[in-house]
Amino acid sequence: MPLQTAYYPDYFAVDDILATQDRIPCTFLQDAVKLGKLNPAEEQADLKAGTNIELPLWLVADITTTRQPVVAPSLPKMYKEGNREILKADPCAVDLHKLSTHFYELGLYVKQFDPRESVAEILLQTFTLRLRFVMDLSDNTVSNPSVMQKLDRLERSVFKSGHDAKMKLVSWLKVSEMPLEAASMVVNHKKRKRVDDDLF
Repeated sequence: MPLQTAYYPDYFAVDDILATQDRIPCTFLQDAVKLGKLNPAEEQADLKAGTNIELPLWLVADITTTRQPVVAPSLPKMYKEGNREILKADPCAVDLHKLSTHFYELGLYVKQFDPRESVAEILLQTFTLRLRFVMDLSDNTVSNPSVMQKLDRLERSVFKSGHDAKMKLVSWLKVSEMPLEAASMVVNHKKRKRVDDDLF
């Protein structure tokens, strides 16, 4: 069975599983009994309300959707105001892979923690502006590996699809190299015109 890839929450999608492993900064809203081991700096068995800790996204998503949320998540560093301003200025200069290997997929989850919806806006704007950059890269036969390392997983798959399509087109053009000939209708028309010219 081939590995599933999807950019919408999908139980079997490998990219989805990897994206939800990223840690999200959270503040505990109530005491958490016997969870002191989650915080290596804490020696007590329980976590007190107000403790700041980073938890995996898959866990945060479950414990914040209950009637009485256990934690209050905040935006990860890569989606905060400072990084959003950098992305607005010139998204093509940013090393997205360094920020997060699953920048867009993680952003789809994290945007629910942003009531102002600025994360959703920056995701759309960043992808739109970087798409042309990625497609230009894929159109070049020799790509700079250092530039490739700046792409996140989604952009790399877009690059690979574009590059494969370009190679198939080049291959098809080489295989189908045949001398171009005039259509039979054009040839017949020229013959008839020549005959008409000879008659007059």
